[in-house]
Amino acid sequence: MKKYIFTILLMAIAFSSCMQKQEEATPIAEEPKQESITIPTFKLYPTSNRWNFLKLNTTTGVITIVQYSIDEPDKTFEYSLNNTPLIPSGDAPTPGRFELTPTQNMWNFILLDQVSGASYQVQWSFDEKNRFVIPIK
Repeated sequence: MKKYIFTILLMAIAFSSCMQKQEEATPIAEEPKQESITIPTFKLYPTSNRWNFLKLNTTTGVITIVQYSIDEPDKTFEYSLNNTPLIPSGDAPTPGRFELTPTQNMWNFILLDQVSGASYQVQWSFDEKNRFVIPIK
């Protein structure tokens, strides 16, 4: 009887030591690598007019009006709202720097320079004399 108890005890110790060595040998899981996020250079913003979008260069603040048509291909076009980049000279180009936010007026958006904090009123229109981007001071 003592032999059986001794054998069982010896097997339990051997089994226990094997389990400990196996646990020690288990490698530690690496933290998942964070993938780099690509910030887009261009973003499209819908207007209240379903055929028109504002295309923003998020690096420079330059905006174009994009119009598309399903039935009339000659009615598709893209024209400039502002041609002059809004980044101060000497600032490094930064994708994602500018962001557009619509207002309750369908013709107006607010353009925010997320680096400097400057704000601009953006008014788009089919009529060139009614299109502008002006600083809000």
